[in-house]
Amino acid sequence: MIETQTQPTPPPRSIAPLAGRVLLALALAVMIAYFLVYVAYAAGLMRFPFDYDQGEGFELVDTVMLSQGRWPYRDAAVYPFYASNYPPLYHVLLIPFAWLFGPAYWYGRLVGFLGTLVTASAIGYAVWRAERHRAIAVLAGLAFLASNTVYHVGPLFRQHMTMVMFETLAVVVLAGLSERHFPTRRQMVIGLALLLAAGYTKQLAVATCVAVFVWLMLRSPRRALAWGLAFAAVAGAIFVWIDWATDGQWTLHIIAANVNEFMPQQALDLYRQWFRLHASLIVLAALLALYELYFTRLSLYSVWWVLAAANGALSGKWGAGDSYFATAIAATCVLSGIAAARTLRGGWTIPGDHPFGARLARLRTWIEARRTALLAAAAVAVPLLYLWYGVSVLHLPTDGPVFGPIARALGLESSYGDRYAFYDSAGWVPGYATIGHIPTQRDIDAGKQIAAIVAEGDRPALSEEAGFSLYAGKDVITNPTQLKNLYENGRYDPTALIDAIRAHAFNVVVFRAQFYPPPVLDAIYDAYYPDEAIWMNGFNYEIWRPAPAQVPDGAFDAALRSLAPGESASAAVVASPAAAARWLPHALSRHGWERVSAPDSGDADGCRRDAYARAGERLSATLCLTGKVVTITLTLETD
Repeated sequence: MIETQTQPTPPPRSIAPLAGRVLLALALAVMIAYFLVYVAYAAGLMRFPFDYDQGEGFELVDTVMLSQGRWPYRDAAVYPFYASNYPPLYHVLLIPFAWLFGPAYWYGRLVGFLGTLVTASAIGYAVWRAERHRAIAVLAGLAFLASNTVYHVGPLFRQHMTMVMFETLAVVVLAGLSERHFPTRRQMVIGLALLLAAGYTKQLAVATCVAVFVWLMLRSPRRALAWGLAFAAVAGAIFVWIDWATDGQWTLHIIAANVNEFMPQQALDLYRQWFRLHASLIVLAALLALYELYFTRLSLYSVWWVLAAANGALSGKWGAGDSYFATAIAATCVLSGIAAARTLRGGWTIPGDHPFGARLARLRTWIEARRTALLAAAAVAVPLLYLWYGVSVLHLPTDGPVFGPIARALGLESSYGDRYAFYDSAGWVPGYATIGHIPTQRDIDAGKQIAAIVAEGDRPALSEEAGFSLYAGKDVITNPTQLKNLYENGRYDPTALIDAIRAHAFNVVVFRAQFYPPPVLDAIYDAYYPDEAIWMNGFNYEIWRPAPAQVPDGAFDAALRSLAPGESASAAVVASPAAAARWLPHALSRHGWERVSAPDSGDADGCRRDAYARAGERLSATLCLTGKVVTITLTLETD
């Protein structure tokens, strides 16, 4: 009888590794797709020659002033009533561009965009250096660029993302090759120089400065104190020098003008939005931070992440927004990337000499016995977390030959209706910037139309955005939000500006959001009137022109005050009939009257008549051309 031997049946091969590789490739593809959208958005902004986001033009003005050897920290109470509230380094970096190309938005946006690429590269390098996992390192860097916040703020002519770049580089340099050793002297010099650069790019970098020195104190208090004193001495010397060079205007505008109203609900809403968009990465980052806290030592990345997230509370200030979470997003991407890579390579350990080591011995044994199965599960779970993130941060332009068909295929419609074509999963909360769309040729043409109006005559324009005046080659007058901040802190006297407004020193006023101090707005409402509105970039830009001269001066106001029921009074203004007809409703609205009749095109006699109402009263107004003036007859009707 012949005996046969049967071979043992091999265990079934797990499909988890293959599924993990497919999912990881898919996650990379999603992040690369977001990167391509980001590049298209940045390119679209660079060709737009006007303000895209409120305040960009004033960053350009600061750059131009510094390129001419002038400080932008000035007495805002004298012409041109302008001052800046941001440190100078970002603008100093742009000086060579200003010398070569003059005032233009594209190079500031280019530098901001490149800064985000440097930040993403530093994030990827930090993850690779810590765990040597290339795919996750790439994912971590691309995840930063895929964030809704980074997407819409990154390519702006703003200093914020350059600050984040310097912060991230400083942290990555100081973290070094080993988290268990104090950084070398070379690392300290380079890292603290980058930290200083971050602080003199934007004040918000103070949180990262605190994080670095807290971590250094945990490593070596004596050496941390010595380096901290040296750092403070250099930073303080630069501060004192600029303050001296600007006769104290630097301190006023950098500090006093940044003390704004705090709105707790806005901060809470932005925290919720930040977590909702980045939840999968935040969970990974939190797990690593807790692991370090209980089982090893806190890394610089964990300390930075905690303090950067806490610093997001400042997003509740008036004028702040979701960009205040950009540093926290960078730190989240570093920590989550390290946690993801460590999970994939099975690098989590529970030290045997840990105080809890004996209690956790059974857990350690259980993990070792199931190591293969756990790694297979991790190979699927980690890419799924990045895919979850990819779904959470979904954002896409919804028109154009490329993005239009993609948006329709995905079933996406603009989050902003007809205002502009852009889908944003972030939704909107107070403080969140409603931008992200790509400007169209129509927007460019509208901007040029406004700039042509600004260019009329010899007088400068009072514009809420600097781009129109720069394009027209005229002086930039005021920085509205800066004046508002100073005024609300009792540090600005608007008398000179109000006098200039009342004297019609400006050929036109251009409003977008009316962010001027209240007394300045009141002066504009009295001395100018809304003549037309031009739609650009999702906003109505209101063109206000000087109010017609009254003959004699104050005659219209006197006639209106003298009216009694059943009586009429007349006044003359120097204007065309059309201009007078556009001015009159605004002038009457200042006294509480609202037009209740449809605009009248005029009778055969050349006069036009309108009806107004106020708290049960009715007023009729008749405008007739009389020689070179328009006579306005007001009648207070009786019941």
